[in-house]
Amino acid sequence: MRRIQFIEIHEQPWFPSFLRDDVTDALHYGLAFLKAYAPIGPMLQSTLQSLRSRSIVDLCSGGGGPWLDLSQNLSEGAGANQIQLTDKFPNLRAFQNVRAASGNHITFCADSVDAMKVPRELTGFRTMFSSYHHFPPEEARAVLQDAVDAGQSIGIFEVTRRAPSAIGLMFPWALLVFISTLWMRPFRWSRLFWTYIIPIVPFVVLFDGVISCLRTYRPQELREITGKLTGYQYEWEVGEHLGARGLVPITYLIGRPGEGL
Repeated sequence: MRRIQFIEIHEQPWFPSFLRDDVTDALHYGLAFLKAYAPIGPMLQSTLQSLRSRSIVDLCSGGGGPWLDLSQNLSEGAGANQIQLTDKFPNLRAFQNVRAASGNHITFCADSVDAMKVPRELTGFRTMFSSYHHFPPEEARAVLQDAVDAGQSIGIFEVTRRAPSAIGLMFPWALLVFISTLWMRPFRWSRLFWTYIIPIVPFVVLFDGVISCLRTYRPQELREITGKLTGYQYEWEVGEHLGARGLVPITYLIGRPGEGL
């Protein structure tokens, strides 16, 4: 199955921001409900222990990313001192909710942050969850090149996959939106309207979910991208980790400066 570079609706500049927030809220709720990234907790713990920096800059955080759950599962003393959420189109209400729920351990940048041009003052281990597939190959390379140029470590994790089994899971994923919307917080009448009356939110979740699978890079393709980077010597680890409930594997790429840098 070849990778395609088609659009995802919710990432388009013309898509209304209030609907984008509802979509990213739904995606965040689903990932948290399924604990989709819980299996990589030990890997993250090991990575953080090996890094000099104990700060995390989460890129393309959407509705808040998985760090609220992941940070709680890291053993004491192995976690990050500070986790900062960022996005090109920041969902500020969602970020504020995550900050409050974490007791201010997780903060956020209210300004737009481009993953290809991260401000140099944002230092720490860069992470991306379920977002790297948004970038076509040259832009995907630029995301990694920017981390290399800044001398920052980076970790990329994807629960989507270019496989019929993963695409098939997007349909119950969209159904979960119908079931769970009443329990999403903060409660908004508009969210109910765009889910149950005019079901734009579940449609976009389904459409974008299928496209996400078709856009996701395979491990070999990630290796090819890292092979085109220039500058400092970096160590790259690429592979697949067993996913939640033994379903779709989590594709990962972790890069860090080589010894002596």
